[in-house]
Amino acid sequence: MIDTLPAMAFETTDLALAFCMMIGAALYSSVGHAGASAYIALMALFGVPPAVIRPTALVLNIIVASFGSARFIRAGMFRWRTLWPLLIGALPFAFLGGAIKLPGEYYRPLVGVVLLLSALRLLWPKELKATTEWKDPPVWLAVICGAGIGLLAGLTGTGGGIFLSPLLLFMAWSTPKPASGIAAVFILCNSVSGLLGNFSQIEALPPALPLYACAVLLGGLVGTTLGIRLATPAILKALSVVLLVAGAKLIGVY
Repeated sequence: MIDTLPAMAFETTDLALAFCMMIGAALYSSVGHAGASAYIALMALFGVPPAVIRPTALVLNIIVASFGSARFIRAGMFRWRTLWPLLIGALPFAFLGGAIKLPGEYYRPLVGVVLLLSALRLLWPKELKATTEWKDPPVWLAVICGAGIGLLAGLTGTGGGIFLSPLLLFMAWSTPKPASGIAAVFILCNSVSGLLGNFSQIEALPPALPLYACAVLLGGLVGTTLGIRLATPAILKALSVVLLVAGAKLIGVY
């Protein structure tokens, strides 16, 4: 049975963490992400017990990704043909990754460097091919890429959007706006799979989880509104900031 942890000593701590999560959700959801890497970093900074950080991040991810998926699909910023081969590969490996407990020092620095390099490429003045032309990914290659992203998503307690979005753009498998919707649905499915894989290891969830859920939902409302209305260059800049924050977190800068 999953129990809740004892109440934190200061209610102001819960409120401060919820506010920071709201800001993180707004930034991440503007590019179709759900913010798990930000929630993980924030909970670590605020002293949340390590055992509950990953499942809590996945629960919050599911909330934001569900809302974001509905909004982006409704706005026409989605393409099923691009997504389904990625999901075929990702879902079983996200479940597997969620069930594995590995020391972070083996994969976090490498993944962090990849994200930082991806962010720098997005900030580079040379135009991305995906902003002017794109093509559907080959099914076999998308399945393989999905498997790798799903495993990383399960291991890190994220939905995989921080890995998927750069791939879609660098491979010209989607233009930036549809990439946001594809990432949102991908994150939702992966987060559910990762949480199911991690379920047997969940011992407790924070008592302030409803507060955090409301905060990230509000942030998601703001972020998805911006994501739907922003022009392509603004989306790319926002994505680069997300990747810089996530990459810095994974290599241990903060």
